[in-house]
Amino acid sequence: MEKLVTVESVALPLPIDNLDTDQIMPKQFLRGIDKKGLDRGAFYDLRFNPDGSPRPGSVFNRPEYRGSQIIVSRPNFGCGSSREHAVWGTLQLGFRVVIAPSFGEIFYSNCFNNGLLAARVSPEDGDELLRLSSGCKPAILTVDVEKREIRCGDRKWSFLLSERHRTMLLEGLDLVGATLKKDLQLIEDFRRRHEQEFPWMARLAGKRKVCRGSQA
Repeated sequence: MEKLVTVESVALPLPIDNLDTDQIMPKQFLRGIDKKGLDRGAFYDLRFNPDGSPRPGSVFNRPEYRGSQIIVSRPNFGCGSSREHAVWGTLQLGFRVVIAPSFGEIFYSNCFNNGLLAARVSPEDGDELLRLSSGCKPAILTVDVEKREIRCGDRKWSFLLSERHRTMLLEGLDLVGATLKKDLQLIEDFRRRHEQEFPWMARLAGKRKVCRGSQA
């Protein structure tokens, strides 16, 4: 997974409360068997008309926000169903950071397991950042994961980020990688104790490995 240390980008304002995962990734784009091509469906109804033509007034289609890597939104971003495709599609569309006062719980967890920063700010700071990014001249924000800080010129805002999630982003770790980094010795100690207590299971596992190798 790609590390995330700092992001400097034009901020795309998305002032919608309770933006759910069906709006982020509509159900008709969940038919594939892998993650490819989900950028096409991400925020589809906000980006396109029913006939598939781009919505002229959509913030996603405005040239001043082209290439943005940061979304600034309203409370409860990513609520609704647990579809991880919403995070995958957001990343494939080029975004690495979503700033909001709160997030749907499952969406929030999915973000960090895929390298997308869900930066929780206070409601007051969220409103200020939305006003700033919605102005006549798009705001360029710098998001600093290590310092848990958002900057624009000489202005600064902090965001909530647990130490565990901070480490995952800075080191490019998913849940499996984070678990192995923290608890590898505990896992190894358990394996040794288990093999001593149930040696027949270890022998059986070894035989299965040999069988699989011979079939290959």
